[in-house]
Amino acid sequence: MRYTYTTSGTCSTQIAFDKDENGVVTNVEFTGGCHGNLKAISKLVNGMTAEQIAQILAGNTCRTKPTSCADQLAKAVTSV
Repeated sequence: MRYTYTTSGTCSTQIAFDKDENGVVTNVEFTGGCHGNLKAISKLVNGMTAEQIAQILAGNTCRTKPTSCADQLAKAVTSV
């Protein structure tokens, strides 16, 4: 199923992704943000479960912000 998550506190404004009944995440797409870095993150997490993504990326910060696009991805995939 396709999901869309509105981010908070990041340069990217939205994350879209597919998540199947087993929790496997694919086709991650960020709107806004650092295009090259976010494309790389999308490729690296493709095929991982939401739990695996959260274990790796949750709590990651960006400069002085308390969150990051990667942290928002962890929140997005575990919120649905």
